[in-house]
This record gives sequence, structure tokens and C-alpha cells, in this order.
Amino acid sequence: MSKITPAIDFASVLASAVHDMKNSLCMLIQSSELIQQESHQLSDSAREELARLNYEANRLNSNLLQLLALYRLERNQFPVQIDEHYLCDVTEEVLLKNQFYIEQRKLRMEIEQRDELRWFFDYDLIINLLNDAVSNALRYCQTTVLLKITAQENQLVIEVHDDGPGFPDLMMNQSTVNMNTPDFANNHTGLGIFFAKLIAAAHSNKGSQGAVNLNNGGKLGGGVFQLILP
Repeated sequence: MSKITPAIDFASVLASAVHDMKNSLCMLIQSSELIQQESHQLSDSAREELARLNYEANRLNSNLLQLLALYRLERNQFPVQIDEHYLCDVTEEVLLKNQFYIEQRKLRMEIEQRDELRWFFDYDLIINLLNDAVSNALRYCQTTVLLKITAQENQLVIEVHDDGPGFPDLMMNQSTVNMNTPDFANNHTGLGIFFAKLIAAAHSNKGSQGAVNLNNGGKLGGGVFQLILP
């Protein structure tokens, strides 16, 4: 008698595992943040390692969020909750998420925006997207990252400038291609750019969709990540 092998929905199993990993990772991040509050008792090298641990944990958390988003997109369950939010709340949260890393690396984070500026968008999605862009800029900058937010011609324009070496050609090319799925055949999947474009496109108004652009130069001479929301 032949054995019957039950069908396994591997994507669902993987999504469940990713969700569990994300919960554990969030606990790890919370623990590292508690230790940060007592960091004055640590040596310089220990504080530096703690900052690196917190940075990499947040980076991994961002990657897990992207995987879950891809799973939900495949099943037409991509969550979008549009409400009106103040941009100062967004920048404050992003700054808090990266403050310890900024302080330990002795970097400078500049913010340009109007305090009263508000817009309609999905708060959690934009926070995750913007935090990923800022974290990447902090990783490659020399000393300074600028977060600039303006409203112009019925569009919200969010830009992350840095004084690093700029985006490599591969990332620049990926940002201009209309990708339907990430390219897992190459070492650099472009998942981050794909996820950013996915979130941007999920925001639409009067026939206009959000967009993501990558440039080099800008105010600080390095990379410029730009998110446009209608």
C-alpha cells in the first residue's frame, strides 16, 4: 500500500514561521532598548556592540515585515489603512527608533518639515518604509542624514538625503524598472525597493499613485531616497 503524502502549503507554513520569528525579534528589540536605558553603566565597546545589535535586529525585523507583505500580496490580502496623520509624529517615531545608533556612531540627523503638515496615508506602512530608508542612509553616511518632508503641487514629498557614496548603479537601475516581483535569481534581490514601490503604489488619490525614486547628489552629495504620495 502506497503512503499518502499530505499536501503542504509551504508559503503559509513559512508565513507562520516568519510571524513567530518577528514576535521573538520584537521581544529582543524591546530588551535591547531596556538595556540602552542603562547604557551609561556599560563600557564604550559594549555600547557600540549594543548599538550594532539593535540596528541589525531592526533591519531583520524590516526584512521579515517585507516577507509577510509579499505573502499577503500574493493572496490579495495586502493591508492598507488610510487615515490622516501629522508628519511630525512620523519623524519623531523614526528618530526614536534610530536615536541610540545615531548617538553611538556620533552621527547627525537633520529634519526639515513644517510642524503642522499632515497627510492621508497608512501610518504603519509609511513608518516601516521610512525607517528602512533612514536606517540604510545611517549605515552608509559619513556624518549626516537629512529627512526632508514637503507638500508641493498636491503631493507629499518625503526625501532622505545622506553624505555617503550614493546608491550603486544596480539599485539605481532597479528603481527605474517596473518590477512585478523581486528577482531572487541574483544576489541582490531588490526586495527593499520592491517593497517601497509596493507601499507607494498602495496609496492613490484621484487616479494618481505614489512613487519611489532613487537619485545621487542632493543636498548632502550622497544618496537621495524619495517617496511621493498623492
